[in-house]
Amino acid sequence: MTVAEVRELFAYNAWANRRFFAALESLSAESYFRDLKSSHGGLHGTLCHIVWAEQLWLKRWLAQPNPPVPQGKDLATLAAARARWEAIEAERDAFLAGLTERRLDETVAVKPSAGGEYLHTFREMFRHAVDHSSYHRGQLVTLLRQVGVTPPGTGLIAFYRERHGRAT
Repeated sequence: MTVAEVRELFAYNAWANRRFFAALESLSAESYFRDLKSSHGGLHGTLCHIVWAEQLWLKRWLAQPNPPVPQGKDLATLAAARARWEAIEAERDAFLAGLTERRLDETVAVKPSAGGEYLHTFREMFRHAVDHSSYHRGQLVTLLRQVGVTPPGTGLIAFYRERHGRAT
């Protein structure tokens, strides 16, 4: 994976997240905050988990402390989650703008909140961060269907088609 591919992958991730924010803005508060008995409660909890995890990984890449409130529990509204995510996206874009090929294989010690320590290359962490967000966006798809809403298409191929003017 090259720096250009990393940037493209995060451009896809941001595109997909934006599509979900737009879809969630159309919901009633009751639907958005409903406890749907999923891993993170419902739509709000799952979205906040995505935002928090993206912030957590960015902080690790920047060698900064973990976010002070776990799982985005401090994000009480969709607007707050979106504002946090937009700040994370801007900070991540600035970080990626300075990324070099050499840095991709540098290792960082990661200390999960559950304990332990792991060494990962930036290349590995970048792949994981996007995979993690994609996984939980898949959960958002199911949760949106449970509240009667057609979810947005966020597959990588749809991103490429839209980027190249071949959107369906």
